[in-house]
Amino acid sequence: MEGLGRLCGWVLAHARARSGDASMISAYLGSNDVFDEAIADFAEAERDYQALRRAARSGKIDARLES
Repeated sequence: MEGLGRLCGWVLAHARARSGDASMISAYLGSNDVFDEAIADFAEAERDYQALRRAARSGKIDARLES
């Protein structure tokens, strides 16, 4: 997960640095779905993680949360 976060940050930083040229960003990301899938997977994992935290805080499950 940490690696994915670093990759997303790196890509976003580079995209922002080149934000004036949409075609350049598109070329940078390529025509495959790798970036799209990574963002979708990250969003799904984050949603699952937040649901887990809510369940632990409400007492529905027994879990130890780290800040």
